[in-house]
Amino acid sequence: MPIELATKFLPYTDEIFSTESRKSLLTNQDFSWIGAHSVRIYKISTSAMNDYGRGGPATGNWSRYGPVASLDATTEEMTLTKDRSFTFAIDALDEDETAQQLAAATALARQLREVVIPEVDSCTYAQMCAKAGSLPDPLSLTSANIYAQVVAASQALDEAQVPEDNRVLMVTPATYALLKQSKDVEMETDIGNDMRLRGVITMLDGATVLKVPASRLPENFGFMLAHPCATVAPTKLEAYNIHQNPPGISGSLVEGRICYGAFVLANKAKGIYYQAQPAKTKTK
Repeated sequence: MPIELATKFLPYTDEIFSTESRKSLLTNQDFSWIGAHSVRIYKISTSAMNDYGRGGPATGNWSRYGPVASLDATTEEMTLTKDRSFTFAIDALDEDETAQQLAAATALARQLREVVIPEVDSCTYAQMCAKAGSLPDPLSLTSANIYAQVVAASQALDEAQVPEDNRVLMVTPATYALLKQSKDVEMETDIGNDMRLRGVITMLDGATVLKVPASRLPENFGFMLAHPCATVAPTKLEAYNIHQNPPGISGSLVEGRICYGAFVLANKAKGIYYQAQPAKTKTK
């Protein structure tokens, strides 16, 4: 007679690997959207310098200080466009008969970890790359040229008078491997545990180095050197609910909504240097 072998199901769920959000190091929360869908900020112009007319006003001028200029006061509007949501149901018997592995609370945590956080990060990084104030031509990065390109990025921010503190160098795992292979790179490894918990892996040329999975970055991403003052990344609404036995469902109904955005300030765009790589040729 045939023997039917036993199959045992363990109360364990094989979770997918995921990475926590790193965008807090690259962005700021300087403005509030409470009570508003859009926020406007001013951009004020300046006046040119003149030669003081010590001997009297120049012809056509009534002031020894020179012609009186008018200052421009224009506004920059930031409107939240990302209003996203999700919902799913877990049947009461499904939860009971899967050894509690299909539970609403853990399913919600998994949704945030594997779906919501990656989407918000990807949107933020894509906006920063698209609106970067310094966009050099795409370049194939190698271990021989990577350090020179990072130095060029740092120099560009210096020339734009971007603050030297709190700069962040964001790289993919592949770009980080090039940095480690470069004979010109000497990275500082004395990083505090609080910074390591936020994703910082080392220091290079005065900037903290942040390694982010390529799946959350634009295609052909090389590296980005940025100061957090350049990008505002608000989350106006973040609401997640678990309803037990709502009308029409025997079990749990999970709902979530998040309203967020990412805006690169026009006068601070030079605080972002994005180096892309050439598009890869697709083989048939």
